[in-house]
Amino acid sequence: MKKKACAAAGIASTGYDYEENVTEEELLETIDKLNQDPTINGILVQLPLPNHIDQSKILEAVDPNKDVDGLHPVNIANLQLYSGQATEAPFSIPCTPLGCLALLDRCGVELAGKHCVVIGRSVLVGLPMARLLIGRDATVSICHSKTADIRSVVKSADVVVAAVGRAALVKGDWIKPGAVVIDVGINSVDIVPKKPGGKTYKLVGDVEYESASEVASIITPVPGGVGPMTIAILLSNTLAAFERTL
Repeated sequence: MKKKACAAAGIASTGYDYEENVTEEELLETIDKLNQDPTINGILVQLPLPNHIDQSKILEAVDPNKDVDGLHPVNIANLQLYSGQATEAPFSIPCTPLGCLALLDRCGVELAGKHCVVIGRSVLVGLPMARLLIGRDATVSICHSKTADIRSVVKSADVVVAAVGRAALVKGDWIKPGAVVIDVGINSVDIVPKKPGGKTYKLVGDVEYESASEVASIITPVPGGVGPMTIAILLSNTLAAFERTL
């Protein structure tokens, strides 16, 4: 999907595909080559990596100026210190959280003074999402596996961002009437009963869509909600990285 989106936007892209037994040295060599290539403006490491690869080491090897996924430690630190508008940041911000913020903006959701609950604390989504919401003057709570009575915390939220990777964790009775729900999760679940010759699985989010959609004022579907926005932000980050070289 990313390659097709690049082609549609007029961005040249090249993929480097490896077998699962690829070595760290091979990946680092490729990244170094791309870092040194002046015709390359953006580098994206497709996650997750095989278990034998040190993910942090690979991400840190990417030139921060070409890190269009916003996951280099320098860019993560930049986000924590940045006080300006996210869309005007002079560095890349992680694509999915920035895409979620764009969705909220496009839907006209006012964030200042609102209670926003982020479910999940990953560096990829949860933590940068919380930082972006704080930057909009929201009051933010981060929930995780050790959160006591998570249902009550979520029930108090004006905006819920679910990014924990657990299928249908958030039920409709967790949602405050009129709340806004952004479902980042993408989970594969078996289809039961299976139809002869049909698909054996389907994709669902972290939110039980059917029950939550009856309560929420706005809710994103899975698939087709946050995913396309993530790709759109990736292209935007790539263009911005190019423009910063001019």
